[in-house]
Amino acid sequence: MSRVDYGDLIPNNVELADDKRLERALASWQPRYLEWWRSAGPQHFSSSEVYLRTAVSVGKDGWANFDYVKMPEYRWGIFLAEPEADRRIAFGERRGEPVFQEVPGEHRFDLRRLIVVQGDTEPASVEQQRHLGATAPSLYDLRNLLQVNVEEGRHLWAMVYLLHRYFGRDGREEAEALLERHSGDVDRPRLLEAFNKPTTDWLSFFFFTYFTDRDGKFQLHALAESAFDPLARTTQFMLKEEAHHMFVGATGIGRVVQRTAELMRANDTDDVRRFGAIDLSTIQRYLNAHFSVTLDLFGSEGSSNAASYYAAGLKGRFHESDRGDDHRLVDASYPVESPRDGDIAVREAPALQALNVMLQDDFIDDCRKGVDRWNRILAKAGVDVQLRLPHRGFNRAVGAFADRHVTPDGRIVSAAEWELGAADWLPSADDRAVVADLMQPCTTPGEFASWIAPPETGVGGRERDFAYVRG
Repeated sequence: MSRVDYGDLIPNNVELADDKRLERALASWQPRYLEWWRSAGPQHFSSSEVYLRTAVSVGKDGWANFDYVKMPEYRWGIFLAEPEADRRIAFGERRGEPVFQEVPGEHRFDLRRLIVVQGDTEPASVEQQRHLGATAPSLYDLRNLLQVNVEEGRHLWAMVYLLHRYFGRDGREEAEALLERHSGDVDRPRLLEAFNKPTTDWLSFFFFTYFTDRDGKFQLHALAESAFDPLARTTQFMLKEEAHHMFVGATGIGRVVQRTAELMRANDTDDVRRFGAIDLSTIQRYLNAHFSVTLDLFGSEGSSNAASYYAAGLKGRFHESDRGDDHRLVDASYPVESPRDGDIAVREAPALQALNVMLQDDFIDDCRKGVDRWNRILAKAGVDVQLRLPHRGFNRAVGAFADRHVTPDGRIVSAAEWELGAADWLPSADDRAVVADLMQPCTTPGEFASWIAPPETGVGGRERDFAYVRG
């Protein structure tokens, strides 16, 4: 088990002290990072002590410690999973060859681009969520938000280390640019549009952590298969932290649904707004919106870039090693849904061109598991309503469905019919206003806002009424 050295200015398990030039470069970047955190990170809680999880090892067990930390003093660091002896490239044209420990010249641009795009999402989500602490529904939820934020900051460090260590001046310039772009900025926005949209309320935050962080899970899994071993090992450890972010979303929505179901049953009505809760129709519309925006992050159904990354061994598939094919896909095909003659049809496409769809399919299957859990909450409460994922073509801005009007149940309709139905399918201004009115802070230990149920258990073995944030 490799432990993390917290005696260094930058905690790490990559023997940073042995590379003085790299250590100085990262030490120079660190103050800029802290300035970004102060100006764009969580508001109002810089002086608070937060019960946070901090990595102390990269081993499979006992890798984290919980204690009170002031966020500006959080020890962001650089952690790679343990190396695998004699690791070989698992897919693509060079399958079976030893993995890369340095960047091959012919793949320099593509690897840098993959790292920059992943790195850009990490600070973006912190910026999107920076106002939410002021309206937290409980100290438990506030602590979870701040935990997500500090770990997204650490994931930025993970990508910046790779840029500094392996890409020279170009990498250092890209690392600076990661702090210069800002979510929603007119002149210097974040690279992916989903990360330029504001996270306006806690219902949006829970859906963001459920859907958008789940996209992160699948992108990180694909990068964890990379033939560039430092990238693979970095993302393998990031996945440990990413799991908590999705837990926050899955259980957060589950608790919102539970509270709504309780009020529906107690008052024999679907209209729970008057009881200070969020009705199921509004929850469904938020679900539709966040799911469709997240699907756009996977890119177009046919992608020559994805095919090139795969052939070169740079980015694989979800659980690549577990798949029972030749891991080259040169002669393989894959079913792809696309619009055709006013309807949606399935066609067989070259598998290498359909890699984005494969990853998207795995994502959708994973998303359904959470929706099924939420529906079991409703069923247990005796509520005869179900939440559903909309069709993959619904409300899309990227790919084959971008210029089509697709309903949640998968019908292509006219623009006029779409406009008529949109109020039932996507959050309205009234929905957002109702949710915004509910966003009143609840900061007494053990108390929770009217629209969300308490969690089943506390964090890190603590009770639910523990003072997770103090001061």
